[in-house]
Amino acid sequence: MKKIINILLIPITLITLLSCNSVKHVNALKNEPSSGIKGVWVTNVASTALDSRVKIKETVAVCKKSGITDIYVVTWNRGKTLYQSKIMKDVFNVPIMERFGDRDPLQEMIEEGHKAGLRVHAWFEFGFASSFGENGGAILNKFPDWKAIDNKGNLVSKNGFEWMNAMNPEVQNFVKSLVLEVVKNYDVDGIQGDDRLPAMPSLGGYDKYTVALYKKEHQGNLPPNDYKDPEWLTWRADKLTVFLGKLYKEVKAIKPKMIVSMAPSIHPWAKEEYLQDWPTWLKKGYCDYVIPQVYRKTIESYTSTLQSQMEYLPENQKNKFFSGVLLQVNGVNPSEDFLKAMIEANRKMGIQGESFFFYEGLKAFQDYFSEEYINK
Repeated sequence: MKKIINILLIPITLITLLSCNSVKHVNALKNEPSSGIKGVWVTNVASTALDSRVKIKETVAVCKKSGITDIYVVTWNRGKTLYQSKIMKDVFNVPIMERFGDRDPLQEMIEEGHKAGLRVHAWFEFGFASSFGENGGAILNKFPDWKAIDNKGNLVSKNGFEWMNAMNPEVQNFVKSLVLEVVKNYDVDGIQGDDRLPAMPSLGGYDKYTVALYKKEHQGNLPPNDYKDPEWLTWRADKLTVFLGKLYKEVKAIKPKMIVSMAPSIHPWAKEEYLQDWPTWLKKGYCDYVIPQVYRKTIESYTSTLQSQMEYLPENQKNKFFSGVLLQVNGVNPSEDFLKAMIEANRKMGIQGESFFFYEGLKAFQDYFSEEYINK
């Protein structure tokens, strides 16, 4: 185990030593979120957008035509990287998701996106999840002590995703090392976490490490068996906030102009279900902006949810809030009227941008985006 952890620590050390020489291209749009963003998530699931350089060029062209300013490209999914990772090669002998062979979709997207004047962010979609429907997959097969454990002693599984223990320093170092590897080696404009980074289902926390830490900080008392106990929720959420603060500091030490954004679930559900206390992240300055996933099926629900989110923001933080808008799920799109109404609701509330999930949905509304959206 010590040998593996040393491998994971090496990239972080090198990054720190080389940080003063690692700053590369600075995009003209970089690090100005207060002026508004118009983003889209590009993934490898239910999409061929990353399957070739030609496809990536087509993706960037559609984004440019649609008024998109920021592309959030998946970089970490199903326990595999979508870039050529030395860390993953050293630890798992799999430098990139097998589907991509000797290509590097992240590098190709950066090159093509920058040619078009767009910001490109490395989106660590899988976060602290280890697998989907694979009982932990290769990660937890190799490191069983990294498992998130529920109050019944089982591996934490929620909505089909199996989870690493986000409280474990070894797990934190592993995920952080991947993020910093990208920051050092790629000319990305930003890195992004989502509803799985930093996160863990509130079901978790009953592993030996976390229980021992809780006892140490609570005069020998065990954590409550009720995983929704408010103090127990906050204690674990605070640990993830500390992790994000450290990650933010290390990213900025390497590249001060790097954008660190987060796309969590809505509050307070995010904290209750996934230990994500994003209003505190903003308050402490641990991310440059947030894009909560305001995914709703009616304009009434969308507007009321958006209003509730804004209530958690002090006035000086509102320019750091953008809305996550659902454009497609399981092949289903909103009506054009509903899409227009959501954008109008954002502007009426003073929200100067949004990001769309996901790229395939953007293609479905090309006429709207190219004709109406650009100036809104």
